[in-house]
Amino acid sequence: MRKSSVVPDYVEESAFGTWFLGTNIWYDHVVAAALDDLTRFLPQDRTYPVVLDAGCGQGRSLKQLAERFQPERLVGVDADPRMPAWAKPVVDELACEVDLRVSDASDTGLPDASVDLVFCHQTLHHLVRQEEALAEWFRVLKPGGVLLFAESTRKYIRSWMIRLLFRHPMDTQRTAEEYLTMTRAAGFTIPEHAISLPYLWWSRWDLGTLEFWGFPPPKEREETLVNAVAWKP
Repeated sequence: MRKSSVVPDYVEESAFGTWFLGTNIWYDHVVAAALDDLTRFLPQDRTYPVVLDAGCGQGRSLKQLAERFQPERLVGVDADPRMPAWAKPVVDELACEVDLRVSDASDTGLPDASVDLVFCHQTLHHLVRQEEALAEWFRVLKPGGVLLFAESTRKYIRSWMIRLLFRHPMDTQRTAEEYLTMTRAAGFTIPEHAISLPYLWWSRWDLGTLEFWGFPPPKEREETLVNAVAWKP
């Protein structure tokens, strides 16, 4: 396990957020839902021997990545120093090699072109140094490597409910289009067919109550989520 001596620009999660990220609601309705959405854009015949979970949190997503991609090696990076202890029960059940690193997302310490797939799930909106993180993931990916990212947008993160319950750096929040533009500016290719804008119940101000009572979601809206598959040329 590698530890960085300095973890810059880290906004510590609230007590509620820390608890919530360990629940089955998070695992089933957020992590699994994002992977279901993203993997439909991937070629079925590709393999990913080395997978990086950039912002692995409490490590529960490592199990999903191991099951779906069957890598030879999993790397989990997170700025929270408690991550290795949280992730240990998951790691102990995995058959592949697992490398846990307490570090900022922009400083993984991995060699150039050493990773086949990067999973960035709800990570960018936690970061102050977003461009630097994307540059790091571009650097460590092999040519033809894949970045899977799923992000909550400015509309959602700045909502009253999220402000009340969670902690984020508010000045760096972006719209869906801004996240896509920033990722392309880092050198990634994102085909239009590999972009998804889900409007999931948990990302709405009413938690989906209006749709439950028969009111359709608004067609004109600022998107709350953006999922995309990006390739390194």
